[in-house]
Amino acid sequence: MEFEYFRNNESSPINNNRQSLLASGWRPFHREFNWEFLGQLVFKDTQELTQKTLNLVSNIAETLGRNHYAWWANFLNIASDNTRYEFEKFWNYITPDPLAPDYRYKDILSTETPIVQFVSRNSIPIDYVLNRLQEITVMRVLHLLGRPDIITQYYLERDLYFPVEKFISWERLDVINTVYSYWSQEDVWLQIDSYERGRRQYTLMAKDLSPLINKATYDLAVMLSGYQSRVGKIHNQFPIRSFPEDIQSFSDAVQQAILNQNQLAVLVHGEPGTGKTAWTQAVAKEILVPLGYVIFILDHDAIANFVPPTYLERICIIINEADNLAQNRASEVAQYSNKTEHILSLLDGTLYQSVIDDSGIQMRQRLVILMTCNTTERLDPAMLRKGRVDLIYEFTHRFV
Repeated sequence: MEFEYFRNNESSPINNNRQSLLASGWRPFHREFNWEFLGQLVFKDTQELTQKTLNLVSNIAETLGRNHYAWWANFLNIASDNTRYEFEKFWNYITPDPLAPDYRYKDILSTETPIVQFVSRNSIPIDYVLNRLQEITVMRVLHLLGRPDIITQYYLERDLYFPVEKFISWERLDVINTVYSYWSQEDVWLQIDSYERGRRQYTLMAKDLSPLINKATYDLAVMLSGYQSRVGKIHNQFPIRSFPEDIQSFSDAVQQAILNQNQLAVLVHGEPGTGKTAWTQAVAKEILVPLGYVIFILDHDAIANFVPPTYLERICIIINEADNLAQNRASEVAQYSNKTEHILSLLDGTLYQSVIDDSGIQMRQRLVILMTCNTTERLDPAMLRKGRVDLIYEFTHRFV
């Protein structure tokens, strides 16, 4: 029975996990002695250091002074599990702990991967798209950071480390408990938590993640229409210079307003075929993307459930056929929908700026909204009031 128990214990999941970590390249982390750290204990934690030192000496003296064992047996007993545990506990106290994340960092960006899409006839995949965008952003930030300075993992009361020179990718890194990584130059921490069925959570922590996020989201665009979604790059078929001169001049005015204002709403209207949609894509590609804006092309149902992601500093929302969205609330059709109120709140900024972040820091987000419509007659009058739509222009030339 004892042999059977020993054999089962050796093949237990815990031992298998430990062997798996060692086989995949993880190594025990050895704490290094530091005179400066010991000096701080001597002067700032004298009582605790004295007590722990006396406890260790007392434990060794008790082991060596046992009368009912031979002297050589007492000497060998110093290497027993109990004494070795006391030694290790004392060594861990007088040596610095491995580096750990500073959870006081205010900038945190987290994603669970892989993202699972749930789409039905009764749901719009807006949450999936936003989660997918966040996953792409985190992975791009990790790509920009490159190889970290340290990679550690705590398992079975042991600190382990992964040699950074052997690091290939995060997907191939064996994670059983929680992994921490650190980039000293950027002062960024990464925490990886492992879940069942191969799912992981990546959490980035730093004093300021904005520069990295801005680089990671450059040239990103999101399209959400009906039950179709796509995260990629904006595509424009016609450049701004191919439009009539008056529209080119209006584009220059729009560009200047984008540079001067934190929030801008632009409405272009005209008959079908005058190039309104093509113009919004050209402005997005040639003006907004170089300035670091993330482009969202949203249909009516998507915009009704959309709140700008707070980790993005610059956002452009393109809404085509806005006259089908922000309809006059005096009409019977608009009374059965709250889309008009939603778009008005979005234009006011009250939808997502009405609550200040609990850290006391309010995100300075720049927002550009480009809207097209065939006619302004069906739009709610409140939408055209000063302060909501900044620039309005009519397209009259047949472009397409």
